[in-house]
Amino acid sequence: MSIDQGPQLATANRRWTLFGPWFAFIWLFFLLTPLHVGWQARDTAAGVIGIVATLTFAVAYMLIWVRARSMLRLVEEPPLRFVAPYLALLGLLAAVMIATLGEGGVAGLVYLAVACVMTLSAPAVYVAIACLAVGVGLTGLVPGWDSQIGTAFAVCAASAAMLGVRSVMRRNVALIGAQHENTRLALADERNRFARDLHDILGHSLTVITVKAELAQRLVDVAPDRAKQELADLERLSRDALADVRRAVEGYRELTLPGELARARAALEAAGIDPVLPQSTDEVPSGLRELFAWTIREGVTNVIRHSGAHRCEIVLTATSVTVRDDGQAAGGTTAGTTAGSGLTGLRERAAAMGAVLTTRTGSGFELVMSADLATTTAATADTEVLS
Repeated sequence: MSIDQGPQLATANRRWTLFGPWFAFIWLFFLLTPLHVGWQARDTAAGVIGIVATLTFAVAYMLIWVRARSMLRLVEEPPLRFVAPYLALLGLLAAVMIATLGEGGVAGLVYLAVACVMTLSAPAVYVAIACLAVGVGLTGLVPGWDSQIGTAFAVCAASAAMLGVRSVMRRNVALIGAQHENTRLALADERNRFARDLHDILGHSLTVITVKAELAQRLVDVAPDRAKQELADLERLSRDALADVRRAVEGYRELTLPGELARARAALEAAGIDPVLPQSTDEVPSGLRELFAWTIREGVTNVIRHSGAHRCEIVLTATSVTVRDDGQAAGGTTAGTTAGSGLTGLRERAAAMGAVLTTRTGSGFELVMSADLATTTAATADTEVLS
């Protein structure tokens, strides 16, 4: 599945950059055994070649993790032009390690099994694991070598663990793709709705205006009074059409909770702040969605402008929304001084809806909008009656 490099995928890549290679690097600890064997025989050509082969093997093994950082589709559709040379290189280096270091070089086959899991697709990966496990077990038959059953078990255990890791990575990539596709479809639906509204509004109005303009042009000389009436109608129709367009645009610009979350993610990522956002807004009642969207907009604006935070979390429930960061707790200084802007305007919106806005400071800044659904519904109904 091909996935565009959208904001969601950018976040996943950044997290992988920070933690993925280090997670793999820790397990290179077990290559100290062949390095130790090679160091003990450093006075021989076999020892030196074994050390060089082991170090090269470690670097080559890490390539798969570094490559996956910028190429998450590697876990879904491994390109053969990368997989074949990569596994051939690791296999050759593992063979050199075994040939020069003897029993100590067998540890490289465990890493080769993990690399097969990360690059091969079923059923090839199962065949490769089985062959490696059997091959490692048979090396115990070499005269003077100990039994390699433990290493063969390590091949199977490491491969099983990495199959689980790769499955999780696939699901995460699929989830990111689904979210990106849902956002794209939502935007496409909104564009279609806006296009339909404009067509319905302007199509009839412009047709009538055109007919009346042609009629007025014909009546200018033969019936001036009638022409003036038609021109007056033209002015009225054009004003009505303009008002309808303005209302349509205002509706198009109306805040939506999913849209505001998408904008928050993009804005936080652009500012270098790690966003932790809810995956769904389904549990939020329709009467609270616009208020919560305004809260998220104001809270994220404060985080970006004033907090110096590295992480921002937004938590949604059926009756509340919370925006918290790990910054300098400077959010209290960002309240606007005029109605409709900043925290002052947000408190006025909350009061009009029967909701409560609270702020807390501590290890960062927290902005909480909470509402009683019954009170909010009554306030919304009163507002609609007065309007």
